Amino acid sequence: MSERTSGTQPISEYLVPGKHAHLVGIGGVSMSALGQVLQGRGMVITGSDQQRSAVTDRLEQGGIPVAIGHRAEQVKGADLVIRTAAVHDDNPEILAAHEAGIPVFERAQSWGELMKNYPNAICIAGTHGKTTTSSMTTHIFLEAQRDPTVMIGGFLPALNAGHRVGQGDVIIAESCEYCNSFLNFYPTVAVILNVEADHLDFFKDLDDIKKSFRAFAELTPADGTVIVSGDDANAMDTVAGIDRRVLTFGLGEGCDITATNFTNHWSSFDILVQGTYYCHVDLPLVGRHNCTNALAAAAAAWVLDVSGEAVAAGLSGFAGVGRRMEYKGLCNGATVYDNYDHHPSELHALLSSIREKAPGKRVVAAFQPHTYTRTQAFFDDFVRELQLADQVYLTEIYAAREKNTLNISAKALADRIEGAQFCPTLDDLAAALKANVTADDVVLTIGAGSITQVCPKIVD
Repeated sequence: MSERTSGTQPISEYLVPGKHAHLVGIGGVSMSALGQVLQGRGMVITGSDQQRSAVTDRLEQGGIPVAIGHRAEQVKGADLVIRTAAVHDDNPEILAAHEAGIPVFERAQSWGELMKNYPNAICIAGTHGKTTTSSMTTHIFLEAQRDPTVMIGGFLPALNAGHRVGQGDVIIAESCEYCNSFLNFYPTVAVILNVEADHLDFFKDLDDIKKSFRAFAELTPADGTVIVSGDDANAMDTVAGIDRRVLTFGLGEGCDITATNFTNHWSSFDILVQGTYYCHVDLPLVGRHNCTNALAAAAAAWVLDVSGEAVAAGLSGFAGVGRRMEYKGLCNGATVYDNYDHHPSELHALLSSIREKAPGKRVVAAFQPHTYTRTQAFFDDFVRELQLADQVYLTEIYAAREKNTLNISAKALADRIEGAQFCPTLDDLAAALKANVTADDVVLTIGAGSITQVCPKIVD
């Protein structure tokens, strides 16, 4: 993928009060947050997106006009254009900007430029767990009264948004590896939760992904800190021999930040830092993965001198993020949860933890695969992990930024899973769920695409 960024002046010359920025793909969580942050800095903001949503409605209510659909004339009058990674050079607005000599910048460049203003930049990266860990870290720093600026890739109820503009010396930023976006950032504390193969429409292979995460870690200054999962062999391999201070977190032997004295399905535990008691945590969430995410957040807090009391209070008040085991209501008496998970490892963590959360219930997984390349690359892994559910429903693959050049369908997954049912459309899926689930079930709608739209169709 080769995209070009235009403009002879650095982006710092454009992100100033009075300039007009047009955001292409403004309906995305990170892009909408960026638009509101720039508006708060005195800039004039307009945007466009493929479809209207609750996000675009909120932007318009806040004084940011949003055009639905991409058309060349919509960039007229802009001083600069900012685009999301999913918008490419053939987009009509990007073409028009290039032709008119309007500089085009990436979303990540904009966040990176904003980040330069903060002495402490906690950048949280990893194949999965980024949004949850960034949100946990936000809760901790709010409790510590550090007044952080925040940019996360999900809706956090504590913020009533996915972002926050603070006046303190800390910024907390979810940092995505896709298209090497996170290499535009300026971390002083770089957190690596895990490193796995993903986004293989951009990266060549796992080694290519490791190379990018290594470059991300090396963005930290000489006196910065890299926090890495000691339980993840790929992550540890990524930072091996790096010339930075490295702290490990995890549940394995030898980790700098670890946990002990577990009760209640990994949700209650003591945190130790280099063998010394730091705090006791009672998480409202269960599951080993949530425990390790909490350890990563606690590690970042410890590096920046946050007290154990603030860590304990911040984590005890964290009840989750939008679309991460988000309770939606009842369908025929069955509880319905909505989930953003779209990688096999995430499915494993989700389906394993729901067994602990709801023992004795039949687990019904309704899954919408995300992108054709990911479905093909992890086909056997999806088959294996989905079989952890008692009943599986599959709807068609969400294309996102791709075209189906691989001639692959979610029906192929359904054909490999005993008892699975393929529902071509979301309406078909909603009808199948309403017809078949009972009060003895837990229903999980799963995927990073449009499957969340099924929830209002099925809850009573």
